[in-house]
Amino acid sequence: MNLPLGFAYSATYAGLRQVEKDDLALIVSGLPAYAVGVFTQNRVKAAPVKLCQRHLKLSRGLAGAVLANAGNANCATRTGDTVAANTAKAVARLLKMPVTQVLPASTGVIGVEMDGAKIVDALPRLMAGLSPDRFDDAARAILTTDRVPKTAFAEVKMERGVAHVAGMTKGSGMIHPNMATTLGFVMTDADIPKVFLRGILKRAAERSYQRISVDGDTSTNDTLLLLSNGASGVRPGDKELAKVEEGITEVMETLAKAIARDGEGATKLITIVVSGAQSDDAAARMARAIANSPLVKTAIAGSDPNWGRILSAAGNSGVAFNPGTMDIQIDDVQVCRGGLAVPFSEPELKARLDAPECGIRVSIRGKGKGSARFWTCDLTEEYIRINASYRT
Repeated sequence: MNLPLGFAYSATYAGLRQVEKDDLALIVSGLPAYAVGVFTQNRVKAAPVKLCQRHLKLSRGLAGAVLANAGNANCATRTGDTVAANTAKAVARLLKMPVTQVLPASTGVIGVEMDGAKIVDALPRLMAGLSPDRFDDAARAILTTDRVPKTAFAEVKMERGVAHVAGMTKGSGMIHPNMATTLGFVMTDADIPKVFLRGILKRAAERSYQRISVDGDTSTNDTLLLLSNGASGVRPGDKELAKVEEGITEVMETLAKAIARDGEGATKLITIVVSGAQSDDAAARMARAIANSPLVKTAIAGSDPNWGRILSAAGNSGVAFNPGTMDIQIDDVQVCRGGLAVPFSEPELKARLDAPECGIRVSIRGKGKGSARFWTCDLTEEYIRINASYRT
């Protein structure tokens, strides 16, 4: 993999987790990067979310560092704002950059006071470990209940040279997008004009992070950042911006699917495609309702091709449609036509549903052109076990 030029990464253990493994990550751009973000729409916002938004506004979209911790959400606490501000100031002093160019992010348990001194004390070790080669270490340090790190990469070849895109993310539970979801950091060394960056992130998020769900809960800490530092010296021409956007979107889609695949207790990745709706938004609302249905998710967990649950979830989405025009396929097997059952081999389909990936396709016959794709996972007893003892 070829990482974006001009970025360095580090990770260390600050003592925020109950187990001794890295819980503090740092991403530094040698050149000030243009940065944009999307954040949770939960009315309860963690202190680092509010500070990150404020810094992006005050710096007019310039960033030099991302400081992310796992183990404590720094949310719903008496000292949250102070801790977020003091740790950002400490990073800024050590890196000799404006504090507004430090973007904080946190993930972990809500409602537990965070000892900011632990982070400040760990910063010298964190700084000393900065290296362009420690991308994977930083990606591991932000994990919580994740079973595996989640990273993705892309190269974009243009007339003036090659630009690189790399992304890391975390998330297994409390996954339901509402502007963003979980923590995600995407870096590129392409020289993207600032005026285009927000639109690129918004459209890419709409195709990726806005299209996943594990349990229907939107976190208080959701933060997705895109940083472009131009270190490759490659500025896309007007006709090449679409190629760069596609590379960024490809990375974000890979990250989003990895979150759904690694859902807490999950054994199966489910891809849901809805077509024939009156609009893309209507299709997305229907796909989201199917993805969030516990009955659909438990049926897939049990390899049960219970298409009636899919039909019911679609009907409960708030999208207007005629049930007599709906067709449903499960793993490319037609199970419903015109809202009614069609013959299929249930034993054969059950066997196919034992695989680690499956697909649900919902088609509405008519003149509608709206379509959407969504990713989710099955729901198992393991999800309950994990979340019944998350704080212990």
